[in-house]
Amino acid sequence: MQIHSTEIEDCYLIEPQVFKDDRGFFMESYSQKKFEKGTGLHISFVQDNISQSSYGVIRGLHAQRGKSAQAKLVSVIKGEVLDVVVDARKDSPTFKKVVARKLDGVNKQQLFVPKGCFHGFAVLSKDVTFFYKCDEFYDRDADYGIAHDDPEFDIDWLIPVEKRILSDKDKNLPLFNQIITK
Repeated sequence: MQIHSTEIEDCYLIEPQVFKDDRGFFMESYSQKKFEKGTGLHISFVQDNISQSSYGVIRGLHAQRGKSAQAKLVSVIKGEVLDVVVDARKDSPTFKKVVARKLDGVNKQQLFVPKGCFHGFAVLSKDVTFFYKCDEFYDRDADYGIAHDDPEFDIDWLIPVEKRILSDKDKNLPLFNQIITK
């Protein structure tokens, strides 16, 4: 497993070691010992989630507030996404920085999203199966988000505007500066 820093503090790109042969492949998708050694972070995951989406779907940008804030380890089992993280931690040296990485079922890379960051993804393939581990349980009352197309961040989602598919909730998310102040 190789762990790489990104433009956001404590946000890491993880490349698992994949063993392939004519039967398929094997990989260790997570090792707490290797993760802690490579990042210096001590995380205990308590919930795993899987979502399935089709081309053009954008999910996010989401987070949870307060004691329900979640760190996530995200990956793609099948298909391809553009995965996006926005640092909303006011005391972070990387406050308001954006990380965008393509994740897919072929390269099997993972992205670790620290607590206090917004997260979302756009589906670039026909369909995708997306998997993520969380260190806190989902709390509907702590859920919030920002608009995926907030001009402050100018994120290129790699999906034409007319082909984007968003939930009603995500269509009505506020801009970053409406909910996060310096």
